[in-house]
Amino acid sequence: MTIGSLGFQTTIAQAVTLSGTGVHSGAGVSITFLPAEADSGIVFQRMDGQTLLSEFRAVSVNVGNTDLCTVLGFSPATAIATIEHVMAALYAIGVDNLIVEVQGGEMPIMDGSSAPFFEAIEQVGLKALAVKRRVIRVLKPVRIEHGASWSEFLPHDVMRFEVDIDFDTPLIGRQSWKGDITPATFKRELSRARTFGFMRDVERMWAAGRGLGSSLENSVVISDDNTVINVEGLRYQGDEFVRHKTLDAVGDLALAGMPFVGIYRSYRGGHKMNAYALKALMSDPTAYEIVESVPNRARILREPVLAAAASVSA
Repeated sequence: MTIGSLGFQTTIAQAVTLSGTGVHSGAGVSITFLPAEADSGIVFQRMDGQTLLSEFRAVSVNVGNTDLCTVLGFSPATAIATIEHVMAALYAIGVDNLIVEVQGGEMPIMDGSSAPFFEAIEQVGLKALAVKRRVIRVLKPVRIEHGASWSEFLPHDVMRFEVDIDFDTPLIGRQSWKGDITPATFKRELSRARTFGFMRDVERMWAAGRGLGSSLENSVVISDDNTVINVEGLRYQGDEFVRHKTLDAVGDLALAGMPFVGIYRSYRGGHKMNAYALKALMSDPTAYEIVESVPNRARILREPVLAAAASVSA
C-alpha cells in the first residue's frame, strides 16, 4: 500500500455469515459481515438473537483485555473477544467499513487462522465508496520496551511488518518474518498460519475454564518433547509460528482505525505489546499525520486520530 494508490474507502459487496466454535468458551458462535457506509469504520455488534447487547467501533480506545487475545469492551457480559484474526483479514484485504454482527461473546476460531475470513470476503467482493481513504503516516520512531521485549514504529513509504519471536524451545527458537503487507502477500504468506500453544499450557487453560474450544483442528499444539502433535504438521514448514505472530500483529494494529504507512517492528511481542505500541504512537501527535489521497497530491488532515476513533458505544 502506497500513499499514491490509496483510492477510495471500501465496504463488502454483500453480506456473508460464518459459524464455528469460540476458542475460549467452547460454545457455538456465528458472525455476519454486513456492508456499511463510508466513515463508519469496522463496527462489532454483540447480539442475543435480534437484541443488540453492545456495539463497539474497532479502535484502540475500546480495547479491554489483551492477555490471551484482543477483546473489545471491559465487561464480560457485553465484551467481544478474539477479534484479531478477523481484523487482520479485513485490514490486509482493504475493508474500511463493515458491521460485524456477533451471536456470542467471541469470534469463531474456525481453523485458527485468518484464511476463512479472508476467503469469505474475497468471495463476496469489495465495493468502492465515494469517499477517499485516509491513512496514518508515521513521521518519527516511536518505541516501547518491556523486559526483553520491544516494539517500535518507523517511517516508511508502505505498510511493512518486521516481527521476531524467540522461544526457549528447539522447535521454535528465534524466527523472523519481514514483508510489506498487501492483499496478495497476506493471503500467500500469513493468512493460513494458525494459533499455537504448548500442551502443558492447554491443559492448564482447560483446568481454569479457558480455551475450551481449542483442539487440533484449530491450533498447532506442541508436546512436552518439542514435537508438533498435529498429524498434518505445519502449514508453513518450520516458521508457521512467527507467521501467526505477524498475523496477530496485523490484526492488533488494525485497531488504529485506518491503515498506517510505516514499519512496525517487534521482538518477543504479543497482543499486549502491540496494543501498547499503538497507544504510544497515537498518544504523540508529533509522531504521525493523517493523509488523505486526492488527485495529484496528498492532503494532510490535522484532526487527531483519537478524536476520529471515538467509541460508538460501550
